[in-house]
Amino acid sequence: MSASTPPPSPPQGPRPAHVGRAAGPPSGGPVSALVRARDFSREVSRALGAALATPTEPGAPLLGQASSRWVRLVPYVVALAFVAALLPVTVVVLINDYDVNGGIAGLLATAQTAPLLMAVSRPLQAWWIVFAADVVAAVATLHAELPPNRPWPWTPMVVVGYLALMLAVGLREQRRTLVGVWLVTGAVGFGFALFTENRGDVIHLIMFVLSGAVLLITGMLREHGVAQRRLEEQETISEAERSRRTLLEERTRIARELHDVVAHHMSVITVQADSAPYRIQGLPDAAREEFSSIAASARESLTEMRRLLAVLRSENAEGERAPQPGIDRVQQLIEATIRTGLPVELTLAADVGPVPQAVDLSAYRIVQEALANVVRHAPGARTRVSISRSPNLEWLIVLVVNGPPTEPVSPLETSGTGHGLVGMRERVRLTGGRLDTGPLPDGGFRVAARLPLVAPLP
Repeated sequence: MSASTPPPSPPQGPRPAHVGRAAGPPSGGPVSALVRARDFSREVSRALGAALATPTEPGAPLLGQASSRWVRLVPYVVALAFVAALLPVTVVVLINDYDVNGGIAGLLATAQTAPLLMAVSRPLQAWWIVFAADVVAAVATLHAELPPNRPWPWTPMVVVGYLALMLAVGLREQRRTLVGVWLVTGAVGFGFALFTENRGDVIHLIMFVLSGAVLLITGMLREHGVAQRRLEEQETISEAERSRRTLLEERTRIARELHDVVAHHMSVITVQADSAPYRIQGLPDAAREEFSSIAASARESLTEMRRLLAVLRSENAEGERAPQPGIDRVQQLIEATIRTGLPVELTLAADVGPVPQAVDLSAYRIVQEALANVVRHAPGARTRVSISRSPNLEWLIVLVVNGPPTEPVSPLETSGTGHGLVGMRERVRLTGGRLDTGPLPDGGFRVAARLPLVAPLP
């Protein structure tokens, strides 16, 4: 085929499904690589933050808390890069500029740079080795004839490697250790300068200042991370204690309310036992004494109940004078809620009939607390309240469903003093029922309670 012959056109046929998609960069293109690099850098930053917030632990490597293996390898890669760059340069400089024997130069350069790999997990031990090698190298070059522009006692490679080492030391060691490392560095450097005045170099001052700055910055970052971690731990403990206190307060509140229910039954027992000898003719003396004993025990139980209520009641709380509410007062509750501007629809089945008093009170409180949550966290949402019996007549079904809010809202309350999900759960648990709560797909919320009617209460 000649060069002027146009290439054959591709065969026409049905286009693959992916051809019709919007044009964009391929999955392996530069944009995808940038995204991966960005995600990787973010993970490294998060891991570094976790490393700063971790207290000193022997053998704990930097970024060791990262979930990705590649992120955990980053400190080793950086340390290896420093070693690979500084080791050969240090050997060449010691031999050519400081007249050090080749073998000794190799040993000193290895001791000055190789421990940087060890500094990832044990920075203080690495500092001892590196600093000792730096001092030995300074002594070995003490009498060397140096050109005027050659620094001493520290070479530029020593300064670079030492600052990298200070970064690891500052991120892992305590403040007292950092101050000690810095003072030893300065003391040795100024000591060399003091006893060798003819050198007249300021490299020791530069190393002292720069190492102090690195230690100061990394130490402050680490202490800030530790303080942040301790604050988060304290907040977690405080939240747990707050939840526990809320639960106890709610149980106490429920117990105070149920006092009226129990006191009513005990009063009925007392009246029946006291009036039995007058209502039933011909009772033997043994039966009269038995009824009298029952009435006395009931009165004593009422007295103990009042003492228990006094213990449960807070110091400034006064006894409630109104009777405890029930399902018959739900209609009044709905009307009061509607007056606040919340559209509420009530469906009260006609076959609800009489229910146990504890269940009656719990059903009312569940509706009350559910409506309070709607008013507080979903203002303006349409709400439906339904109370009915289950088909087998063994359960009382209480259902409160609200739609999405029409105004900005705050998160739904999960802890509070009598007006949250905690109170609902405790009331349902008390009666031996079940409670199902959760958000709806349209943004609303649902509260469904099943309270037993025929089974004995626990």
